[in-house]
Amino acid sequence: MTRYKLIRLAVDYGALLLVLVGIISVFSVGSDNFLQRSTFISIANQIPDLTFIAVGMTFVLIIGGIDLSVGSVLALSSAVLGTLMVDHDWSLISAIPLCLLTGSVCGLVSGYVSIGFRIPSFIVTLGMLEMARGATKLVTDSQTKYIGSAVEPIGEPLPGILLSPAFLFAIASVLAAQFLLKRTVFGRYCVAIGTNEEAVSMSGIRTAPYSIAVFAISGLLCGMAGLAQTSRLSSADPNAAVGIELAAIAACVIGGTSLMGGRGNVISSFIGVLIIAVLQTGLAQLGVSDANKQIITGAVIVVAVLLDTLRNRLNTREARLV
Repeated sequence: MTRYKLIRLAVDYGALLLVLVGIISVFSVGSDNFLQRSTFISIANQIPDLTFIAVGMTFVLIIGGIDLSVGSVLALSSAVLGTLMVDHDWSLISAIPLCLLTGSVCGLVSGYVSIGFRIPSFIVTLGMLEMARGATKLVTDSQTKYIGSAVEPIGEPLPGILLSPAFLFAIASVLAAQFLLKRTVFGRYCVAIGTNEEAVSMSGIRTAPYSIAVFAISGLLCGMAGLAQTSRLSSADPNAAVGIELAAIAACVIGGTSLMGGRGNVISSFIGVLIIAVLQTGLAQLGVSDANKQIITGAVIVVAVLLDTLRNRLNTREARLV
């Protein structure tokens, strides 16, 4: 590995890792029980759903869009899984494809409407948020579907490593998505679309299929997140994942993904997920109330957005000087 690549890695991940270590250090001093193996294993097995969502959200933000429907699509995918297994006696293996298909279709519809009719993704996905949540309540009759042991193996820690298959799948999705973003034509086009879509179109590249595909991928990952959450809770809750879109956006922005599009890094978004998870776990161990946890998490989001805005202004100013 060349010296330049090492410097680049340090710049991309060093600051985030220092923030993560700093937060862990603070909570280690404040709580006697925080700096234990069980704490970090618990965090790892609780974050697969947010990790899947953040991976998809990273791509959506990179192309200059936003997806507010991810929480509702997660809940709908989970509801389809739970209803098939509980009410129709489907096996887990046979129900998983329809769970993932549900998320993919929702993402595809959002992408097609937003890109095809040039409607801001904020508005389209806000509508999808309501429709998917309503569909979730219709599918489950507004009742939690208790699945039990049939779905638990995906969320249960494996013997020896104590990490769940869901967490391992989430890590695999992070690595695969990072490769897709940094090493493929698809990833380069996504960055180019977010940077200057008009210039990409003028160069003869059809941008619509790539942008629609990004929303479909985000929907597919919502289905994966629904599967992960259902396996961890052993049930499908129609009110699940309310507000997870804010946590996912926060993780992405903390990781350096720009809300203006054109810049992002999947691994950095995953570190952002870890920062949020460690923050919430540490605050819980310190006995901070839910209201104060929401205030602190909201403040972190605001600070991250402010830093992103300042970073964009500095980049713009440097570009003008050049």
